Amino acid sequence: MTPEIYCRDKTRGSGSSFFYAFMFLPEDQRRAMMALYAFCREVDDVADEVSEQHVALAKLGFWREELGRAFAGKAQHPVGHELYWCAAHFPISEELLLEILDGMQTDVLGKPFVKQADLSLYIYRVAGVVGLLSIEVFGYTQRKSRDFATHLGEALQLTNILRDLADDAAIGRIYIPQDARSRYQLSDQAFKSGLMSESMQQLLQEYGEKAEQAYRTAIATLPPEDRESLRPSIVMGAIYYTYLRRLRQNGFDVWQQPVRILPVRKIWVAWRAWRHERRACKHGTPIRLEF
Repeated sequence: MTPEIYCRDKTRGSGSSFFYAFMFLPEDQRRAMMALYAFCREVDDVADEVSEQHVALAKLGFWREELGRAFAGKAQHPVGHELYWCAAHFPISEELLLEILDGMQTDVLGKPFVKQADLSLYIYRVAGVVGLLSIEVFGYTQRKSRDFATHLGEALQLTNILRDLADDAAIGRIYIPQDARSRYQLSDQAFKSGLMSESMQQLLQEYGEKAEQAYRTAIATLPPEDRESLRPSIVMGAIYYTYLRRLRQNGFDVWQQPVRILPVRKIWVAWRAWRHERRACKHGTPIRLEF
């Protein structure tokens, strides 16, 4: 198995929505994005699946060292080899990849999110940074596109947090900050038990609105000059916006009604969004996320 095939299989096998946005990319961009996603998947698996903290920290330490080796052309892991190829073809920053590891370390250490600033930093590290890396692969000419990338990353991660509330709470992770929960007098146990009280409903609606606003801000900050090259990011936004719509429809009660989207639906949304953008960006038609 070559490093390229390893990363492709890692991306495809994860069932992530990202895979469906990669389908329409040129071969070199698709390969680079799968290398980046495979790295994210590897380190996320450490945070999610390694139960002993010292072992997880050691594994993240390996990836810090592997990034140094990869950018020096001395990678040991298949993903490291592909990151070396990626950095040779696109302006990928090692420092940004290290930021992702800092985000994963937050999960491993289990530090509570006390204030919104704590959550905002975490979101930047695990999602905004991914957006910044992605647009280096897709290509852009306007610095404002970096704002688009980080706002879209925020929108996607907030959607993830709302979608995965029940699963995360079951393993002791509650990403909604304590100061927001205290305003609604909601304890950790309320998230673990999944009791959809009026207070819980109001809090989740508030964060649903934060996600909605992040999508709107991302679209508003996307420079028209870069709209065509950043089409894959818009497709990704359309797929995740489908999750947000479903969450709204079931009142954010993911404990009783987990939100899942079948692969065929993701392909359909991705194709519709890609086709719409291919036509719309030429005529200045507004971006659509709802399909």
